Amino acid sequence: MTERKNILAIIGSASSNSANLKLVEKIASLTENEFNLTIFNDLKTLPHFDPELSADNPPKLILEFRNVIEKSDGIIICTPEYIFSIPSGLKNAIEWCISTTIFSDKPSGLITASASGQKGHEELQLIMKTAMAKFTDETTLLLQGIKGKFDERWNLADTETHKQLDDFINAFINLVSNK
Repeated sequence: MTERKNILAIIGSASSNSANLKLVEKIASLTENEFNLTIFNDLKTLPHFDPELSADNPPKLILEFRNVIEKSDGIIICTPEYIFSIPSGLKNAIEWCISTTIFSDKPSGLITASASGQKGHEELQLIMKTAMAKFTDETTLLLQGIKGKFDERWNLADTETHKQLDDFINAFINLVSNK
């Protein structure tokens, strides 16, 4: 039996009970035999990005956040789109990491789950490509109309979304395994 990989899932939503969180919880349950998945849902606790502190004197919370990313075998970012972009809290967190190489060649799964999400999804891929994260077309997933994909008990009710999620998970497992 192979050792389970440590995966960090970063939730881009500022809402404490978001569809993005529910989606990552679903991923966690589907991958419990492959991954030790840790969910980071606290972007709003991170300080505002300060380029003068980023490289030489980052705040303790940022050092802890970077350390969790660095020690992870892979990351999943699951985010909504806010005003045709990624949420400011997610961009802030990524900006704190750009002065490092922690995203370089880090196996990554990028999910945009929103009402529309197309522009935010494009932006997320561009930002993570710039950060030199390792992802493929198969480890990116755009789920439009995400709230309608769940039933009233937050069960994923849409068959096509289940298939897309399964395909994403299999591609991500493959990417992480071939690190």
